[in-house]
Amino acid sequence: MSTARACIDLSDNKTWLIRNGAIEYGPVPITHGRKGWRTPPGTFTVTFKSKNHRSTIFDNAPMPYSVFFNGGIAFHQGSLRVPSHGCVHLSKGAAQKYFATLSRGDVVQVVR
Repeated sequence: MSTARACIDLSDNKTWLIRNGAIEYGPVPITHGRKGWRTPPGTFTVTFKSKNHRSTIFDNAPMPYSVFFNGGIAFHQGSLRVPSHGCVHLSKGAAQKYFATLSRGDVVQVVR
C-alpha cells in the first residue's frame, strides 16, 4: 500500500517504516500475537501514543513507547523471544524510533 507509513510482515516477523514510497527504517525483527491472541492483518491508522504505557488488561505490564494502531494493539518495546497478546514487540531502539516517527492518523499495513 503506497500510503502506508509502517508495514508489518507477520510471516517473516519483520516491520519497517516507509517515507515517500521507500523504506526509511528497517526492516527490524518483531514478535507478535501468540495462539489465541493473533495480531490481525489489515490496514489501520495510528490512534494514540503513550511513552510509559502500562497494560490495563495484563496485570499493569509495562508497554514502553506504545504506538496504538488497532484498538488495544500497539507497537511497543517488548521481548523479541516471547510472542505477545497481539501487540507488535520491538527492541528498545526500534520502539523509540517508531514512537518518534509515527503520528496519529499514519497508516499501518499488516500482512500475513
